[in-house]
Amino acid sequence: MCQVFKVARSGYYAWLKNKEQRKMRAQKREKLKQQINRIFIHSRRLYGSPKITAALKQEGVQVSEKTVARRMKEMGLRSRTVKKTKATTNSKHSLPVHENLLNRQFRPQSLNKA
Repeated sequence: MCQVFKVARSGYYAWLKNKEQRKMRAQKREKLKQQINRIFIHSRRLYGSPKITAALKQEGVQVSEKTVARRMKEMGLRSRTVKKTKATTNSKHSLPVHENLLNRQFRPQSLNKA
């Protein structure tokens, strides 16, 4: 059979030996996906990979941020970004206010006269 598939006999037996390990890794990966999904939904879809990694570490799961990001990408999970409002005007200040020279007359009678 090894000759038909053009594989070394030692490689075939190594593959057979590691079959159980591959199965365990797949189960571990699925468990991690479930945990990531649970935390993501619990955060109202706001957490990205850094915060999910921190939450998993608090639960005692050792995982890197890149692994979490890769699993989230596989599952199609993207965090929602919430823009923070920025105050552009502060009317409550004690600074001097310049007087209104134009007084809403935007068309003066001559040039450079306001």
